Amino acid sequence: MKKSNPLFNRVFMVLVFVFLYAPIVLLIIFSFNAGNSNTVWKGFSLDWYAKLFRNRIIMQSVYTTLLVSLLATVIATVAGTFASIGFYAMRRRLREGLMTVNNIPMMNADIVTGVSLCLFFVAFFGFWGDFAAWFNTLGLFRLPTRLTMGFGTLLIAHVGFNIPYVILSVGPKLRQMDKNLVDAAQDLGCTWMQAFFKVILPEIKPGIVSGALTAFTMSIDDFVISYFTAGSSASTLAMTIYGMTKKRVSPEINAISTLLFVTVLALLAIVNIREARAESAARRRI
Repeated sequence: MKKSNPLFNRVFMVLVFVFLYAPIVLLIIFSFNAGNSNTVWKGFSLDWYAKLFRNRIIMQSVYTTLLVSLLATVIATVAGTFASIGFYAMRRRLREGLMTVNNIPMMNADIVTGVSLCLFFVAFFGFWGDFAAWFNTLGLFRLPTRLTMGFGTLLIAHVGFNIPYVILSVGPKLRQMDKNLVDAAQDLGCTWMQAFFKVILPEIKPGIVSGALTAFTMSIDDFVISYFTAGSSASTLAMTIYGMTKKRVSPEINAISTLLFVTVLALLAIVNIREARAESAARRRI
């Protein structure tokens, strides 16, 4: 059997990492450029970061992105946790089928998810208009007859694609838990909710935190699904950056991209460190 060349493998790996991260490194470096060029270095400066925080459009999109990401993370974490518990209580054949359905949004192309959600909202708004027009003829109270895509549809879309990631994180922790713990707690007089908060929740807490961090990272970094579901009244940071690149690549884009990259990198580092610590703690128990 022919042995692989370790030197070639290392060189190839280095070239791959250079290809992936060299543009990001250049973007970060030129975000501190005193000039407005992306090719000529004119000295170190923080002016573009100062201008970034004075840009009303960008700061509004940052606020929208953070608000949507936080709300979607909280809702998806709660819904995904209870959905995982429901899957855990099902029979194996039914659970495996539903888990396959749960994994489809993660494997599906973002553009397919975005377009399908957009068509769903358009169809629902058409149905709602007809229903509201009929209901208003009853004279009880008036319903709005025209709904449009905006912050609400954006939030629903983010919650929808975040829930599978939470289920995927919480599910393994439930399978690692001793099935007799809940029965023992209920035999000792605990209600189901008391057993959940005192027995189940401490056992699956690492999975919940990992799922929440993953959901927040996916939400804050999303562009395609947001582009199709935000409408014209809401704009996330990724959408604002995309709109700015159509005109001219300003160093402000370098600055906001640097901050976004650092934020996502920090969140991913936290997720990986927590998972590594949880695995090491599980090995020590064994």
